[in-house]
Amino acid sequence: MALFTQLIARIKGGAETASSDWSALESDLLQADLGPALASECIEQAKKIKGGTPEESLLQFLSSKLSSKSHKMSLSSSTSTILVVGVNGTGKTTSVAKLARFYKSTGKSVVMAAGDTFRAAAVDQLKTWGERIDVPVISGQENSDPASVAFDAAKHAEANNVEILIIDTAGRLHNKSDLMSELTKVKRVVEKTSPINEVLLVIDATTGQNGLAQAKIFSSNVGVTGVVLTKMDGTAKGGVALAIEAELGIPIKWVGTGESESDFSPFDPDAYLKSLLA
Repeated sequence: MALFTQLIARIKGGAETASSDWSALESDLLQADLGPALASECIEQAKKIKGGTPEESLLQFLSSKLSSKSHKMSLSSSTSTILVVGVNGTGKTTSVAKLARFYKSTGKSVVMAAGDTFRAAAVDQLKTWGERIDVPVISGQENSDPASVAFDAAKHAEANNVEILIIDTAGRLHNKSDLMSELTKVKRVVEKTSPINEVLLVIDATTGQNGLAQAKIFSSNVGVTGVVLTKMDGTAKGGVALAIEAELGIPIKWVGTGESESDFSPFDPDAYLKSLLA
């Protein structure tokens, strides 16, 4: 990604920088989806750096903008329930499956719940993934109550001492209000049986600042505890990860970088920041 390459080169140049040059550099950061507030802060910070190693100064500054909350998953000793939310098209259902595969590879027992009952394709997709990675999928009838499916899955996980339950959810209903009402209902119903350890919001990194807007809406309604950032490959505008953490304080917990099952891993904040400065 190396979003700050030109900025570092400008600092190392040492010559007086015209205001138009700073504006151009700020424009580059905006195009990388860093967001106006953070892009402006970065430029102001860069102007203060004199000599030495600008990489270290910027790294310290950017580190201060990361969420102070843990980037690690909060799991319990009994069943850990993970609710996965997000709009359709972000890779939500695929992320559920990849997360299940990750935990199964560590030796944990895993069950997935097909809670996106309004889209038959989503249920079929999760079942196909379940067969591929050998993880059971709890589902209901098409257009059945998502909260009912999630509740049945929670009861199943409890009765069978399943260590990880991952619940897929709807990403689109008639309007935004309907979707949020449905998600809060699912969360409330599941919590009658089992506490929810994590509410993960899936965001497509290529959507940039729109992803930040999604994070605000979902977080205010269902209490998002972490973000899964998909499509973080060479073409993604990776600045949105820093923007989300800086503005909302929500930690990125997982990153998807491709289509294969293995292209999914825990987010490493140190490696991410270094990649911005490489």
